Amino acid sequence: MLRRRQSGEHRRCRLGKAAVTGILAFLCLSTLSVPFVHGDEKPKTAPNGAETVRRLYEKVGRSVGLPPHLVAAIDRYELTISRARRKTRPLALNALTGIYIPDTRWAGELNPDPGDTVPVSIRFFGGIGRDGSGDGIADRRNDVDLLYTVASRVREYGSGNDDFAIGLWEYYHNIRAVQRVMQFAKLYEAFGKSDLSKHAFPLPLNSNYTYRSTWGYSRSWGGYRIHEGTDLFAGYGVPVRSTSYGIVELKGWNKFGGWRIGIRDLDNLYHYYAHLSGYNKSLKVGDLVRPGDVIGWVGSSGYGRPGTQGKFPPHLHYGIYRDRGMVEWAFDPFPLLKQWEREEQKALRMNRKR
Repeated sequence: MLRRRQSGEHRRCRLGKAAVTGILAFLCLSTLSVPFVHGDEKPKTAPNGAETVRRLYEKVGRSVGLPPHLVAAIDRYELTISRARRKTRPLALNALTGIYIPDTRWAGELNPDPGDTVPVSIRFFGGIGRDGSGDGIADRRNDVDLLYTVASRVREYGSGNDDFAIGLWEYYHNIRAVQRVMQFAKLYEAFGKSDLSKHAFPLPLNSNYTYRSTWGYSRSWGGYRIHEGTDLFAGYGVPVRSTSYGIVELKGWNKFGGWRIGIRDLDNLYHYYAHLSGYNKSLKVGDLVRPGDVIGWVGSSGYGRPGTQGKFPPHLHYGIYRDRGMVEWAFDPFPLLKQWEREEQKALRMNRKR
């Protein structure tokens, strides 16, 4: 079951094109050229699929004049949106990229042939489809053509950080898309590897904690609403850990969640940690985290003005929200928590045997 993120828990500013430069300051993106691949994806091709994708990013990057990690970031964003909207953004079974472009945008809205693959006629009718493979055909089913088309459109405004962000805005006309691609680029570049799929349980396994599925339970404080997450009960001061590689997107007080922190990962999932007693003081918005990094401590903050504590037993409220392009929807994190707990327990047992 999915639930749209409630405005009381987490509010965002609606930004326009003029805010693109401000987002760059928040992200602090540099331009190191490092090739990346979909290392955390299930293989869609033969065992050499990762190498094929790496070469694809390099090929398209060279063709359009962008570092491969920026090309990878565009593709990653497209993939997360295609996953979230499978019915309206279908991908080919063996697709190497997550790019989806509707036929009307590819060929041109007034093009009598929505399946047009001739670059000249596509341009004539205002379509964006391009030939990236060099075979003279602009084919929506060709991975190179798809990725080249998007990357080249973005690159039209330049390769510098500001230019790249403006190019993203001009292509998507969605400030959230600009922010996501820049965040993904920063993650890929900073960690220098493509496989960022590792996860951790949010509390140390050796701590005293308990939890069960609390998704959908009713809440009455501040108005009727349902519980969008899982409560993990533990003592005051138990460390709260990042469950994923990600970027700190939000940090501060909320009258519902108290002291809370939000982290965005490469699957375009927003991890929400609430009711903290405090934060890791070294963390600030825009910082990167790894699975297991301590981001704060269990508390009982919230349900009132800044600093309100003790209105309920100490626990961590953990929620996950999926970005669908324009809005975000919550889903039950309990199955993932159980999975990460089992995986970490298994890893600890393996280490003890060595």
